[in-house]
Amino acid sequence: MPGQGGGSVNRPVVVLLGASGFVGSAVLGELARCPWRVRAVSRRRAVVPPGAVADIEVHGVDLTVPGAMAEAVVDADVVIHSVAYIAGSSSWRIEDGDSGAERVNVGLVRDLVAALRDRPAAKVVFVGACSQVGPSARSVLDGSEPDEPEGEYDRQKLAAERVVLDAAAAGVIRGTSLRLPTVFGPGSHPGVRDKGVVSLMAGRALSGEAITMWHDGSVRRDLLHVRDAARAVVAAVGHVGQLSGRHWVLGTGVGSPLGDVFRTVASLVAMRTGAAAVPVVSVEPPEYAEVSDFRDVVVDASAFRGVTGWRPEVPLGRGLEETVAAL
Repeated sequence: MPGQGGGSVNRPVVVLLGASGFVGSAVLGELARCPWRVRAVSRRRAVVPPGAVADIEVHGVDLTVPGAMAEAVVDADVVIHSVAYIAGSSSWRIEDGDSGAERVNVGLVRDLVAALRDRPAAKVVFVGACSQVGPSARSVLDGSEPDEPEGEYDRQKLAAERVVLDAAAAGVIRGTSLRLPTVFGPGSHPGVRDKGVVSLMAGRALSGEAITMWHDGSVRRDLLHVRDAARAVVAAVGHVGQLSGRHWVLGTGVGSPLGDVFRTVASLVAMRTGAAAVPVVSVEPPEYAEVSDFRDVVVDASAFRGVTGWRPEVPLGRGLEETVAAL
């Protein structure tokens, strides 16, 4: 933990950027349990979790406005960067040369490091993605793979991560990056919704539409519940000194065939609606599909677990049930 002062003045200041997003709001829920001062920063004002132990202040601000970042982190002891650029229905399909996405995904990280440049004791936890590695030949990722990102989103996330890690190497900050796998689960409140593949397909089933796959269903994904992802981020806050200077991959260590996952989702929806389970079918992939869409992804998070003691706790079946129930 970054410290546990007896009064509000002595409490460390933890600034959460992107506090109203799917992952960010879950992180806020975990931070609310800690005896810290938390500043929840996002374009859409975040919702304070009920019964919070933390002293939480909410800032609704557009961080792309000049000077906004410096003001948001002015007295921060720790900054969690969980900002996402949302374009249309997803946050990861970005057209090449999208300057708006680059300004958010990379530019804001440069602004953050610049704002902290004279405060080398400041800590930064950057929330990245396992997909930054690109279509790796390895089916199990442990963080040692060379990065060869294919899509624009992953290239931008990797560039942003390097800004943080380069600043840590130069002694400007103490900073680390956590690369998340496919994260799923219910939103922390009705105003927050996951736009990932699990919720997308559950939504199709609830609408009576077939669940579609771009492959035969054997492609495996490491599915991490959003609460477990949030717990990992907060665990990192207490261990930045040991984690600083490199990225760490997170996951359950289990690769679930997507065909099985989607059939489970269809069955859970049918149990709730009383209708027949919608079919799960293979379709031709769209032109924007990437090689990584057809590769298995399983994550060995033992290195991060060894430093922090974190481990995932929500079983996949329970997480799928929660997701369908929330939708």
